[in-house]
Order: sequence, then structure tokens, then C-alpha cells
Amino acid sequence: MVRWHISRASTHRERAPGDELIRTRAEQASTTNKPDALKSKEEKVAEKSSSAVKSFVSGGVGGIAAVLVGQPFDLTKVRLQTAAPGQYTGALDVVKQTLARDGVRGFYRGMGPPLAGVTPMFAVSFWGYAMGKKLVYAATPNRTSSVLSYGELAAAGFFSAIPTTLVAAPVERVKVLLQMQGQGGKQLYSGPMDAVAKLYAEGGLRSIYRGTLATVARDGPGSAAYFVVYEMVKKALTPVGQDPSKLSLSAVMVAGGSAGVAMWTLAIPPDVVKSRLQGAPEGTYKGFIDCARQTVAKDGASALFKGFGPAMARAFPANAATFVRRFFLAPCKNLCYNKLTLPFHPGSQLGVELSMQAMNKFF
Repeated sequence: MVRWHISRASTHRERAPGDELIRTRAEQASTTNKPDALKSKEEKVAEKSSSAVKSFVSGGVGGIAAVLVGQPFDLTKVRLQTAAPGQYTGALDVVKQTLARDGVRGFYRGMGPPLAGVTPMFAVSFWGYAMGKKLVYAATPNRTSSVLSYGELAAAGFFSAIPTTLVAAPVERVKVLLQMQGQGGKQLYSGPMDAVAKLYAEGGLRSIYRGTLATVARDGPGSAAYFVVYEMVKKALTPVGQDPSKLSLSAVMVAGGSAGVAMWTLAIPPDVVKSRLQGAPEGTYKGFIDCARQTVAKDGASALFKGFGPAMARAFPANAATFVRRFFLAPCKNLCYNKLTLPFHPGSQLGVELSMQAMNKFF
């Protein structure tokens, strides 16, 4: 009788509602821990899909956090770059006047376009950087090492800016126009959609995409510097024999912040031209070169470095947004990922971090 009761209890336990879920999780873990050589084609495809979804979600959360943190710095930078001579004495004066006119809320003018664009930009940047590395490998079939040199990483980084510009250029155009409002002049746009509608009515897609060449001129060299410095600092901070994917969050922030400083050191001059070109009335400039020429002729070469201070000040605080991504995803990783039947791998975070850092630099 005792044996019979034990058998009944055991059978009943096997049929408990949660057992199937537990078995599924165990099977996922077993599949995940298999050596690559033992994995089926379907398992490898599922693993790649898992990584892509996790990267997309993580990058979206991190990118949004970076926009929220970086927006006040970005607005200060753009207003310095586009203001008439004498309107502001410096970055602190922009902050003072913005607070006086609009309060803290004023620093978040123009935040809508970056928030809407950050996730697709993350996806395109991630794809572009990966594609850039594939092109490097394709161009060097006789290479003896799979490790890319810093020059090759720079080439891949530059390439990533080209497809990303398709999303970044219109986002930047609308953002700049909205950020320039609220400085005492007439308010032309009630919001992002109104700005897009009026730009399209004014000159079609060409008007919406004004500043595309300037965006590539900024983000191409900037992205090259960004990815190279990120890898250099990451390598320097990784102890001998340790997996780079297990770097501490503080180390990732130092690498990302250093990369941001390197990026903006190169990007500020074309960024000034881009902001002026995208924010000017129709017909003011013939294009990127004409805008650069007029800027130097009217305000001197030093005008090409306006906004450098806010850009530098923003580099490290924006990377603190990685805390938001980590802390947001940590408690809900099982909820978010397991409901998608996706295993969560802390070791896969390095690619996510790198791509998320790429998103930080755009805003």
C-alpha cells in the first residue's frame, strides 16, 4: 500500500501544470550548453534568432535611456551651433536662458524623433557594423588571422554609418528644427509630425533628408574612431586570459565613454555644418560645402568647434544609461525572454553593449 501511494504521488507530480514548463527550460538549457559541433542546423538558427531579438530589445532599452540622459546636452550643443553671433556667451548661458524661458522641460524639446528612431537605428547600426566586418573579410581572403586590425575595424565602423544615415538624417533634421524653437522667435512647428508634414510640403523627401551628406561626413569618421577606441580600451581593460564579454559594467562604461570622446573629437566640425544646414531656411545654403565655407567666412574657423564642450560633457553621463538597460532587463529577463522561449545568456552581452554604444553616439 505504501508503494502504491508513492507511485500515485509520483505519477500525479509528473503531471503537475508546471512540470512541462520546467522540462522546457531544462531542454533549452541543455540545447544552449551543447558544443557547436553537436547542434543541429535548426538549433543554430534558433540561437542566432535568440541573439538578434535580445540584442534588439536590449539596444532599444539602452538607446532610449541614452536619449533621456543625453538630450539636455544635445539641445545645448545644437543651440550653440546654430545661434547668431552674440546670442549666447557659452554653454552655461544656453542652460540659463533655456531654464528661464521653458524650465527643465525646455531641455527636452525635439526629443520625440530620437526616441522614435533609436530602436531602428540600433538595428541598422548593428547590421551595418556586422556587414562592414564581413566586407573586410571578403576583401582579404588570404588573411592568416580572423582578428581584425584597428584599421579594418575603422573601415567597418565607417561603413556602418552609411546605412544608418537613412534613418539618422531625417531624425536629425526634425530634431534640430524642434530644438531651435523656444529661443524667443516664432514657433513654426507644433511637434515632430507637424514638422515632417511641413517639410514634405516645402520640398518633398529632399527637404526631409536635407543634411544627409553632412550626416555621413559626421558619422563616417566618427564611427570609425568610435569602434576602434572602444575595442582598444576594452582590450586594455580586459585582464590577461579573461573573457572580454565578462567585463564589469564600469569597464564597459569607461570604454564607451572614451569612444564617445574620440568620436566627437572628429565629428564636431561636420556636426556644426550639419546643424546649420538642417536648421536654416530653404535656400540659405547650396549644400554641405557651401555651408562650411559660409560658416568659416562669417564666424571664423573656431565656429566649427561650437558645441564641443556639451558633446564632451555628454559622453560619459550618457553611457551611465547602461545601468538602466542592465537593471531593467535583469529582473524581467525570464519574463521577457522566456515567454519568447529564448534562453538568456549574460555572455552574449558584449555585442549588445557594443551596438548600444553605437546608438549613444548619435544623440
